[in-house]
Amino acid sequence: MPTDDAAPTSFDLDHFLPYRLNSLADRISQALARLYETRHDLSVAQWRVLAWLHHREQLTAKQIREATRMDKARVSRAVQALEDRGLIRRRPSPEDQRRHELRLTEAGLALLEELIPEARAWEAELVAPLSVDEYRQLFELMARLEGQLGRLEGE
Repeated sequence: MPTDDAAPTSFDLDHFLPYRLNSLADRISQALARLYETRHDLSVAQWRVLAWLHHREQLTAKQIREATRMDKARVSRAVQALEDRGLIRRRPSPEDQRRHELRLTEAGLALLEELIPEARAWEAELVAPLSVDEYRQLFELMARLEGQLGRLEGE
């Protein structure tokens, strides 16, 4: 852990990285949720399912759970709501009838074509105070922390 003479000697949450990262991620998620809910009547979970299906084209609910780290019930509710709205379709896997493959419909793809530019514009506003180099470094630092976390978790 980096040290510096000005580092707090007591346990100060404002200087505890897990707390700060979680707090920032939660605030970002809430702000984006307002955008998705207001403009598109989507929950954060529904957005994540759509985004992952756009990224990978076809996934199972289990694969989405693993990619997003959302719990089974949350993914299940999001998938059902998206299917009810005609934004995704579910079909049995040809390899294993117990498993269902999820795909975007044309309506789901059209919605994402609206949503993705909005999300990117929002992200650009969020990171506006950062230089291009700082933005790149932020991603590099996050990747290093993710790698270290994997080692700590024994992955």
